[in-house]
Amino acid sequence: MKNKFYRNTIILTVVALMAIVIPSILISAGVINKYLSYNITLAGINALLAISVNMICGITGQLSLGQAGFQALGAYGVVILTAKCGIPLPLSILLGGCFSAFAGFLIGFPTLKLEGDYLAIVTLAFGEIIRILLVNLKDVTGGPNGMSFKTILSSKHHGALVSYLVVIGILVLVIVLLQNFIRSTYGRAILAVREDEIAANSSGINIFKYKMTGFVIASFIAGISGALYAALVGYIKPELAGFDNSINGLIYVVLGGMGSVTGSVVAAFVLTLLQEFLRFLADFRLLIYPVILIIVMLFRPQGIFGKKEISFVKAYEWVVSKFQSKKTKACKNNGGEE
Repeated sequence: MKNKFYRNTIILTVVALMAIVIPSILISAGVINKYLSYNITLAGINALLAISVNMICGITGQLSLGQAGFQALGAYGVVILTAKCGIPLPLSILLGGCFSAFAGFLIGFPTLKLEGDYLAIVTLAFGEIIRILLVNLKDVTGGPNGMSFKTILSSKHHGALVSYLVVIGILVLVIVLLQNFIRSTYGRAILAVREDEIAANSSGINIFKYKMTGFVIASFIAGISGALYAALVGYIKPELAGFDNSINGLIYVVLGGMGSVTGSVVAAFVLTLLQEFLRFLADFRLLIYPVILIIVMLFRPQGIFGKKEISFVKAYEWVVSKFQSKKTKACKNNGGEE
């Protein structure tokens, strides 16, 4: 058992390092240009937003339409803390996530007793309230014109490599921590609440407590994605908290699969990069999203991955089993010839 644990840890560590190191080398060598590197990094930020939405909609089993509001809070938080308060960027990113998590706690406390459409309406209203506040608090947020923000992640010199390392490194860390959380006692309790609240309640599970836990974690991840977005793009506007941005996150989750963390990450990367590759179609490229969604909903309504996760450990075991079966078959053939 212990050897299997060490083997699985080594496999996942190698895969994580490959996802970070190999593209970094290609960026440094100029094989991946700055434009493509920027879009890959932006896809990583969108993947964080997708994980946030999936944490609520797919894992906790609630319907939220206001995750963009938490993303905007993280984005404005990191700008204000870094540019106006002089706090270092890494600490500001963490505090931006904590600020969004606190806002999630304040919103979730009175609203998580609601279900279905009611919770969706409340979270939608929250996103609009955040957007309106950002527009009207001109002295703090810059109003409708937004705020400019320059960091090493958005700099021209070495910015592409550093931003990729930071964003993808944080994305990998969030995926690893979230997967371990889901397999923990708390995670299994959240999944039990998602599957059947009545059965979970009869088993002694505090439904409100675990809904709140999932909601706060999702808000924290959304805040981190917003903080990274502000640091990468260098310019933010109140539209970041708009309904369209929340729907984009929901599209990633629906396409990848409700409850599949890796599925939503893959969908976020595919749709973000596809939108850029189809830029030559001008506004017609926006038709790709609904067409893809219609096709998926017709032939794969549970999403591409459903609730399944991409498992590199199982892939390794499959390759090893195939190799061993071929080796055994070859030995038998050689023995028969003798």
